[in-house]
Amino acid sequence: MNASITNALTIDVEDYFQVSAFAPHIARADWPGMPCRVEANIERILLLLEARQIHATFFTLGWIAERYPVMLRSIAAAGHEVASHGYGHLRTSEQSRADFAHDVRLSKTILEQLTGMAVLGYRAPSFSINGSNLWAFDVLQETGYRYSSSIYPIRHDHYGMPDAPRFAWRPRGVHGVLELPISTVRVGRRNFPAGGGGYFRLLPYPVSRWLLRRINSFDGQAGIFYFHPWELDPGQPRPAGLGWKTRFRHYLNLQRMEARLTRLAGDFRWDRMDCIFLESL
Repeated sequence: MNASITNALTIDVEDYFQVSAFAPHIARADWPGMPCRVEANIERILLLLEARQIHATFFTLGWIAERYPVMLRSIAAAGHEVASHGYGHLRTSEQSRADFAHDVRLSKTILEQLTGMAVLGYRAPSFSINGSNLWAFDVLQETGYRYSSSIYPIRHDHYGMPDAPRFAWRPRGVHGVLELPISTVRVGRRNFPAGGGGYFRLLPYPVSRWLLRRINSFDGQAGIFYFHPWELDPGQPRPAGLGWKTRFRHYLNLQRMEARLTRLAGDFRWDRMDCIFLESL
């Protein structure tokens, strides 16, 4: 492993009932009445990061920030980067250009007003920027963002742009927004996921560790890893009517997640997205 490389640790701040796979089962209008668990889960994450003296990037929904401003300020006060996950967890691919501009501008404004700090980064819900809507990067630049982490260069039934570059690139030219894709490992002609999420809960921990080490040593690149607060919460409410695939993906190994994250925190060097990728520009 290249021990000199620092990887980016990122958290997508949303609650369990806001995931895209639950959309057919939980109406957006019902969100305000759902039992929220994000505050307690974020507190656990902050304690884990503090114990390891790690700073991370929290891609936060504007909807969450409005309702939990003290939590958001606690994230910023601990030295972490606050970035945007949009306002209401709407996929970019399901919005018009005007609606997307309103969403990312509103989220940025809310986060900046609550923290008093500039918001430079954005991550699209469900990695929903792909070859069909690259205009989103023009909108991000127009609304004041400097980087995005919205493309996952893999094949997946809900997202993915497998032919996209695996590392930092500028989809709209040298003066455009910097895209920082979620990490993958190239084997033959295919990219394999190496950046967290459900794959981190599915694969044995040594496999995930090997994948990230390969990115650091073979590619000589910083990895980008992500997870959600609800992934540390096996006691979360379970909506009725979910299909087997959704249940499998969402609930698999939740009880093992915190221990795995603790191991991951100790096995690699970590920092915020902006500190790793923007300071050298």
